[in-house]
Amino acid sequence: MDLFIDVANVLGSRPDGWWRDRAGATTRLLASTAELIGARVELPAGEAQAVTTLDAVTVVLEGAAKRAEVPDGVAVVRAPGSGDDAIVDAVQARIAAGGAALVVTADRGLRRRLPASVQVAGPEWLNRLLQR
Repeated sequence: MDLFIDVANVLGSRPDGWWRDRAGATTRLLASTAELIGARVELPAGEAQAVTTLDAVTVVLEGAAKRAEVPDGVAVVRAPGSGDDAIVDAVQARIAAGGAALVVTADRGLRRRLPASVQVAGPEWLNRLLQR
């Protein structure tokens, strides 16, 4: 399963001063996401304790976060406009190619735009995985 991360949404879930240096905060977040590639993880609540392997991690960056350093192995989409649009496009492409997707976001509008087959987790699920 491929993991797609709404980075703006995840950063905003922790009031840790990220707004003072958005690119730096994003770089720190992305450094820890690289460790998830190939990891076996428990899916979010409601999935009957299902476990999956994260085959790939794709992060979507917008605004000042686009200047962040991205670690090897992590795919990045630097949204030319709306980050939500970029996430939807990337996820739809993955589904069309026969893959499965898990999107991390708390954005209800974005969640409604995703294909029905996509699993969704909130930022807290990812924060727990990353121990942040």
